[in-house]
Amino acid sequence: TSFGGAYWLWMIILFSFVLQAVSYEFQHRKGNLLGTRTYRWFLILNGIVGPLLLGGAVATFFDGSNFIVEKASLTNIGAPVISRWANDSAGLDALLDPWNLVFGFAVMFLARILGILYIMNNVEDEDIRSRGSVRLIGSTVPFLVLFLAFFIRTMLKDGYAVDPATGVVFMEPMKYLHNYLDMWPLAVLTVIGVVLLLYGIVRTILSSTYIKGIWPAGIGVVLVVLSLLLVAGWGNTAYYPSNTDLQCSLTIANSCSSEFTLRTMFYVSLLVPFVFGYIAYVWRVMDRK
Repeated sequence: TSFGGAYWLWMIILFSFVLQAVSYEFQHRKGNLLGTRTYRWFLILNGIVGPLLLGGAVATFFDGSNFIVEKASLTNIGAPVISRWANDSAGLDALLDPWNLVFGFAVMFLARILGILYIMNNVEDEDIRSRGSVRLIGSTVPFLVLFLAFFIRTMLKDGYAVDPATGVVFMEPMKYLHNYLDMWPLAVLTVIGVVLLLYGIVRTILSSTYIKGIWPAGIGVVLVVLSLLLVAGWGNTAYYPSNTDLQCSLTIANSCSSEFTLRTMFYVSLLVPFVFGYIAYVWRVMDRK
């Protein structure tokens, strides 16, 4: 629904990351037409646009999007499309919601924080590491302000609840806060993640010899993001709500695949450790230079 309807939003995200990959490859190529400086500006553009729009897209899990689901459309031979966007913006209307932008900028500053911590851990240069500590403060302060504002507002706002008996979607006051209270392990997971993130940041800033901040901070971010996504979909909650028609909202129950597909993907998921191993190998190869 999102990729098919909000395609402009996702295409811009995709293009920014393609631009990143191309810029890494060509910035040092001799004889390139655009020059090294241009490709470095492309990298800066990706560093801003990529995480900003990606964060804005994720924020719609809590703020809703403008789409309509019509299952009967599958019988239309000319255009068998199950869902469509309710306006002509193709997803760019998500950027008109200021709270989507708040979360998007929070993700952008978080990406800067993790990038700084990674470079301080992997690049043996005292000048870079000393400057990294200063820039870490400049990214952490706005991140905390933006993330806390979005998180507190999300906990207090009406959420998209689902009646498990009928499947009817309705607005419930403080739904996401109720999810955290009902599924307390997710609340514990969030607290642990936040503590790990702050520990990695604060210790790196206060200690001139500590450079391993990327490890606790990175693990903390994974835990917080995981818990947020589970709160958005578990506990009889519409994980991709529609602001155009509440009953078009997507839930785990009304949008999951067949049992055969789910069982097949279960076995495919057993390959995840091999994927992690490959990622670790590639990063190790890149870090040698």
